[in-house]
Amino acid sequence: MNAETLIGYGIGAVVIILVIWLRTRGKAKPIRNKGRGMLIPVFLLLIVFGLSINSLTHIPDHPFHIPAIWELLCAGVLGVALGSIMLYHTGYEKREDGLVYSKPNPNFKYVIIAVIAVRLILSQYFKGLDPSEFAVLTMVMAYLYICVWRIGSFLKYRKVSAS
Repeated sequence: MNAETLIGYGIGAVVIILVIWLRTRGKAKPIRNKGRGMLIPVFLLLIVFGLSINSLTHIPDHPFHIPAIWELLCAGVLGVALGSIMLYHTGYEKREDGLVYSKPNPNFKYVIIAVIAVRLILSQYFKGLDPSEFAVLTMVMAYLYICVWRIGSFLKYRKVSAS
């Protein structure tokens, strides 16, 4: 293993720890602002990924190629599948005080670890792709994954808060 791979695994471990920590910390607090904060990553990632793709098109001496349509469809289907799994394990409950809280899920940490492991395994499998094509496919998968999870969570929250 080279240093770049170890750094990637280290960043992945930090992300897993932060997500689990934030999820466990958020259980004690009610959801504020009518749940609109759940949608922030959808819009921020659209901007960040747009800027990233723009920068990929301007790399000197490296032509930019859009991945084949079937590769984009596979990345999209995988992103929707992973987002659906996360959405299934996300829930909300209205408590006695009339506020909506995130429902504790004992399997959440295993689900997030499995999702990240699948992404790492696939990234190792597809290392033979052009780096810019691989980056675009990863961004498509991640964006759809976040969209399905966050928009679905927002809709679940609205349903619980309306009841």
